[in-house]
Amino acid sequence: RHPRWADFMPLTPDWVIINKLRTLFLVGRILTTHVIQVAVMKRRITLGVSLCHLLLSGVGHAQPDKLALAKWNTRFSQNLEQPHIDRLPGYPKLRDVHDLELQRALEQGLSELKLDATTERRQMSVALVDITEPDHPRLAEVNGDTMFYAASLPKIAILWGAFQRIADGEMVLDEETEQQLTRMIRNSSNPAATTMLNRVGKAYLAELLQSAPYRFYDPDQGGGLWVGKEYAKQGAWKRDPLHNISHGATALQVARFYYFLETGRLVSPFYSRTMKSILADSAINHKFVRGLHQQHPNAKIYRKSGSWRNAHADSALIERQGRRYIAVSLVDDPRGGELLSQLIVKLDDIIFATPTLAKSAVV
Repeated sequence: RHPRWADFMPLTPDWVIINKLRTLFLVGRILTTHVIQVAVMKRRITLGVSLCHLLLSGVGHAQPDKLALAKWNTRFSQNLEQPHIDRLPGYPKLRDVHDLELQRALEQGLSELKLDATTERRQMSVALVDITEPDHPRLAEVNGDTMFYAASLPKIAILWGAFQRIADGEMVLDEETEQQLTRMIRNSSNPAATTMLNRVGKAYLAELLQSAPYRFYDPDQGGGLWVGKEYAKQGAWKRDPLHNISHGATALQVARFYYFLETGRLVSPFYSRTMKSILADSAINHKFVRGLHQQHPNAKIYRKSGSWRNAHADSALIERQGRRYIAVSLVDDPRGGELLSQLIVKLDDIIFATPTLAKSAVV
C-alpha cells in the first residue's frame, strides 16, 4: 500500500479503490463541464496546475483538497455561465444621458421640499437614474460630482473588491466570507468591513477603484468612491488625493456603480447578481428604506447607506411596479436622515410621473 494512505484511511483495499475512484470521478465531472470553456478562455496553464493539485491531493489523501477544489470551481463556473465583461453588449455612459425633462422634475421636486438652498450651498447632492430600459438610461443630478464624507456607503466598494478577488481565484466565497460580506452590507457591520477590507487589500482596492473601465474614483471628475481607512479607530491608511476624505463618495459615481451592477458589468453578470442579492433586505430601517416602505411597502430596495454625525448618505437600486431606478443622495445636515426619507418619496413620484421611452414612442 502507498505509505500516505495508511495515515488517512482504513488499511483495506476496498477503501483505497473506492477513494481513488471517487477522486477520478470528481475530476472527470469537472473536466467534462468546463473543458470547452477552458479552451475558449485560453487558460490551459491554470487548468493544468489546478488539476495536478487536485489529483495529487485527492489520490494521496482520502478526498481532494477542498480549498483547491473550491477555488477551481469558483474561478471557472462563473465564466461558464456568463460572458466576461469585455464581451457584454455596450451601454451608454451615464454622463452622456442627461434627460432635460427628468432634470426639470428633479429641480422642481427639490424646491418643493425646500432643499434648493441646501443644494445651492453644496451641502447636498442627488443623482436619479431611470433604468427601466437599461439600454436607454435617463439621468438627472444636482451636485453629482461634489464629493462628501460618506461614512459606511463606500462599503459597496469593499464588496466589489472581494468579488473581484474571488473571480480571480485569490479568495474563496465560502460560508464565512459570504456571512462577513452580508453583515458588512445589510447590518453595516464595521468589524466585518474592516476584516474584508484587509482581506481584499487597501492598496488593491484603491487601484481597482481608479482602473478602467470603471473609474469609480476619477480625479478628473471630482473624485468618487474612496476607502482610505479601516472602519475602526486606527488612523487613515490613505485619504483621497483631492479632498483628504477617508470614506468618500460622489452621487454620480455611486449611481454609475449601481448601473454597472444592474447591467452585469461588475466582475461578471454572475457575480453582479450575487452582489445585488447581498444588497437586498437591509436590516436598517431608516432613510430611503423607511421613507419608501411607508408609502410603498412592496418596493424592492437594494441599498447601502451611511451615517456619521451630520454626514448622511443613502444609495439604492429600486424596483417597483415594472419601473427600475437608481437613487443616490449625500447630505451634510443634522436633519439628514429625515431629509433622505422625504427625498426618496419625491424621487419615486418623479420616476412614475415621467414616461419610459417605449411609452413615449407609443404616444
